[in-house]
Amino acid sequence: MANYRNPNGYGSVVKLSGNRRNPFVVRQTIGYDDRAYPIYAVIGYYPSRKEAMMALANYNAKPYDLTLAKSTFSQLYELWSKLSFPKMSDSLVGAHKASYRHCAPLYDKPYKDIRKADMQRCIDECGRSYATQTNIKNLFTQLDKFAFDNDLISKCYSTNLTVSEKEVKIKRKLFTNQEVKTLWEHEGEPCIDENLFMLYTGFRVMEMLTLKCEDVDLKKQIIQYGIKTAAGKNRIVPIHADILPLVERHMNDSFLFSQWGEGKRTRTAYAAFVREWEKKLREFDMTHTTHDCRHTLRSKLDAADANKVCIDLIMGHKTSDVGERVYTHKTVNQLKEAMAKLSYTV
Repeated sequence: MANYRNPNGYGSVVKLSGNRRNPFVVRQTIGYDDRAYPIYAVIGYYPSRKEAMMALANYNAKPYDLTLAKSTFSQLYELWSKLSFPKMSDSLVGAHKASYRHCAPLYDKPYKDIRKADMQRCIDECGRSYATQTNIKNLFTQLDKFAFDNDLISKCYSTNLTVSEKEVKIKRKLFTNQEVKTLWEHEGEPCIDENLFMLYTGFRVMEMLTLKCEDVDLKKQIIQYGIKTAAGKNRIVPIHADILPLVERHMNDSFLFSQWGEGKRTRTAYAAFVREWEKKLREFDMTHTTHDCRHTLRSKLDAADANKVCIDLIMGHKTSDVGERVYTHKTVNQLKEAMAKLSYTV
């Protein structure tokens, strides 16, 4: 193969032998081996000498890390996450990690070779909700920015990605009255009290895990807490008469369900609880997601003709009616009246 000499340290363009679509390779010396032979890093392959020389000139005008240039999707993600995750909240880190799992087809592909169609396919085929699709798109945006800032790519394909405007319907499985009865029969066993608590309050797992006793007012029989949405933060949830003894039993000087560890609750604690919870339910031949607890409570209150605005307030949902959202102020007693309609009697 023919070698065309350039100034020392500039790099070189070499034509490879054989019938190739891109026979001109642009390379740069990055070191020498034990025999003093040069070690090359490839900048790229091109169909003509002119394009190859232009690529070499562009590289010398703005050099970049050639080691990074070889990074696969996974390698770039690992480097980016190591630098970025310490600056993010636990919830955002969890969202990025979950999004990364939907990008498995791209793990071993060089990042500089990934195009819009590759990214879009991960979004379209994830089979998840609008929110999950948006999170995947956001991950691609972050990685593209990181790659662009480090001169790994010259164009950010993530800017043109789309997500489905229609929510993917997730099938929920309600807890039956018989299943709830079975849970009560095993009250006090690992994960069971937490399960019952979520069925009677609508709190999410992370809300249940981070709920402190100071947020529980036994005298007024209410809990004022919530962490996820604007409508759900510090919402008032009446303590149903059925679980009042259960709540009283768990009252101490820290978290209501303190057996899951003290201090800051993390995604790891969340995963540990869900794993043990699912294992416990399998003992009773039950298969549910944790969100089924919220869905069951909402459905039960709806079926009992509880006031719709009260249900929204208890669940931490934004009511769809603007007038109700702005002008209606439900009292604690009205919320209690709505919650009292809940019944899991077989």
